[in-house]
Amino acid sequence: MIKDIVVKLERDAARDGVSDFAVSLAEIFEAHLTGVAFGNAGIPSFVMPDVPSDVLASVMAENETVARKAVERFEALIQRHRVAGEPRLIVEGDSGPPDALALIARRCDLSVVMQSDHHNGAHNDLMIEAVLFNSGRPVVIVPYIHKGGVTLNRVICCWDGSRTAARAINDALPFLRRAKTVEIFIVANEKTKVQREIRGADIARHLARHGVTVEIEITPAADIDVASIVLSHAADLSADMLVMGGYGHSRLREFMLGGVTRGILETMTVPVFMSH
Repeated sequence: MIKDIVVKLERDAARDGVSDFAVSLAEIFEAHLTGVAFGNAGIPSFVMPDVPSDVLASVMAENETVARKAVERFEALIQRHRVAGEPRLIVEGDSGPPDALALIARRCDLSVVMQSDHHNGAHNDLMIEAVLFNSGRPVVIVPYIHKGGVTLNRVICCWDGSRTAARAINDALPFLRRAKTVEIFIVANEKTKVQREIRGADIARHLARHGVTVEIEITPAADIDVASIVLSHAADLSADMLVMGGYGHSRLREFMLGGVTRGILETMTVPVFMSH
């Protein structure tokens, strides 16, 4: 059940599509929506000691002004749609924005974050990684080119039999129950080879017991082609959402995105529901 959603607000009004998407989710699930804006972003903490105090004060004041405008736009949006919600402006704290967002996300059912658009100054990779690996909750990553709300005509669930994929599909059940068509998509290679099981049959039966009727599609491909195969398949079927496990590798107590996860996030064209 999804009753509490948090969305990371974007500084630029041209990127408010992620807020529109989050509002539509709140409408579908009759959920409370919290919009979080960060006024303490812009200068990494490790370089702050080297920045002149007057320059630092000016940058921080500008960041806070921009964040307050994002809050104002969000307030107007939820009022127009009569969605229960609240803005939250964070201008200081002991931790950086990624950790702060992950902490908030732990108290919610779902997070919504826009995909990074590095060519235009929207760097959300650390936000996505923090929420995915440190919140214990699922996250929907919305393409920066996405416009409008959520549609659930066709949802594709990526399945490789792993713990992470099982967690993602289970967390996505509220979406799957509302989807018109759900497909279990399997990229067949050595990693997805399961003894004594017809690929996808058991998870399909499990979903059927939850009232979700699924189709199964199996495509052979090498490990290095998984991300491109998944996204190509989603495009061919005009999918509205991908559901997949978010994979990572621990390094010095921090997570680094796995190759397939990173490839999906870099080139995605449809919203992606991820859980770890």
